[in-house]
Amino acid sequence: MKSNRRDFLKKASIAGAGTVAGSILTGFKSDKETKSNLQAILKSARQYHSQRFNMSGYAAPSIPLVRIGIIGLGDRGSDAVQRLSYIDGLEIRALCDKREVCVKESQKYLKSIGRPAAKEFFGDENRWKKLVELPDLDLIYTCTPWILHTPISVYAMENGKHVACEVPIARTLDEAWQLVETSEKTRKHCMMLENCCYDFFELLTLNMARQGMFGDIIHGEGAYIHNLMGYNFKKPLDDKQVDGAYTDMWRLKENASRNGNLYPTHGLGPICQVMNINRGDRMEYLSSMSTFDFTMGKHANELAATDPFFKEFANRNYRGNTNTTHIMTHLGKTILVQHDVSSTHPYSRIHLVKGTAGMAIKYPKELIALSEEWASDELMKKISNEHTPEIVKRIGEQAKVVGGHGGMDFIMDWRLIDCLRNGLPLDEDVYDGALWSSIAPLSEWSVANRSQSIDVPDFTCGSWKTNKPHGINLETGGTTQVLELKKEAVMP
Repeated sequence: MKSNRRDFLKKASIAGAGTVAGSILTGFKSDKETKSNLQAILKSARQYHSQRFNMSGYAAPSIPLVRIGIIGLGDRGSDAVQRLSYIDGLEIRALCDKREVCVKESQKYLKSIGRPAAKEFFGDENRWKKLVELPDLDLIYTCTPWILHTPISVYAMENGKHVACEVPIARTLDEAWQLVETSEKTRKHCMMLENCCYDFFELLTLNMARQGMFGDIIHGEGAYIHNLMGYNFKKPLDDKQVDGAYTDMWRLKENASRNGNLYPTHGLGPICQVMNINRGDRMEYLSSMSTFDFTMGKHANELAATDPFFKEFANRNYRGNTNTTHIMTHLGKTILVQHDVSSTHPYSRIHLVKGTAGMAIKYPKELIALSEEWASDELMKKISNEHTPEIVKRIGEQAKVVGGHGGMDFIMDWRLIDCLRNGLPLDEDVYDGALWSSIAPLSEWSVANRSQSIDVPDFTCGSWKTNKPHGINLETGGTTQVLELKKEAVMP
């Protein structure tokens, strides 16, 4: 690992010597601040991390009744409260959001389904710390803006709690290493809630890959292509819990201060699992390229011309519409990840798995080929029946009823709770969250340096060579029940 870092720094010093100062990454920051942030990406890779304890495959002591505190109760967090309420063997003990209406609405929902009242935390920007410090919690479930993900996760582990946090779990390499070091030190789980790893087709192709149906996997593609222009520029409503907007315009600010693949994990996570990244293979380096911005800056200026609210967002250099990032693995496999949230395009995560004996792709239509031709509808049905993993057979239909992006959110939540209750390793450990999230800052550096390649840190510190793939066929566990809620439940 030391050798890899020396090589990294040697290349980085050459690549970054004269290009960072000319970066188009101005956004909300000055050129000086931008240069400093990009240099920090290089500096963070200098640190040498000696693994204290291997969290991959680690099974914490079982928790028969998982006591949960939820932080962030807007659109995403309120959905989490509802989904978790369907799972037996847990209690929602505490609720926190800086907006009182969010806490009260989720509390109202818990009452409507006969769940005990949770402790309430709201008002102060740092009230979440008081929730984390409660002695009677086992798991902190976080659905806040990105900038709070790492601080909350680290503080929770330091206070003896396991962590489940929305994506991305880290915004910088320093934060990613901080998560790894804290999880290893405390031996507390730190799971990034990458729900797309639990979608039905992704689980099917993962199981097929595990069974060798595609031969040797040689290439994968993933993406987050989702037009969020309406959401990014929508003004939040302070008196509403669910308003389809981002509180304090936080996501728009992210897009106006950074240029790269800011949201890589939805498309990347399932591909990494198929390729056994961190469990037999690892990422070596990446190269990233962004288009110019053709929509966000123009729209911000148009809005600012008639609405003073948007003046602070006018005349900024927003991130490029489309980012394309290429990754090379240690075993010579390639991954392509795309990101576009600001142009007209049908929703897509691509999810392309290519092997020596076949391939699969999810968008715009689920297709599998185990020969030179795509499988017919009849063969697709046969393949699905034969290779659907046990976790989907166990709760797939119930997940569709509960919902959450078609059910994948609920499968993720159920699996997390079942693993904690049965003392099982988690499917996504701290190394996965750190690695998948690190693609954002690494891509920023590459974009700012004319797409030159940059090494990807090994957050496992070499243990990827012996770490084992996680299980999806419920060889153990699978004991947690799904509850039936009262029909008169009040939904926020």
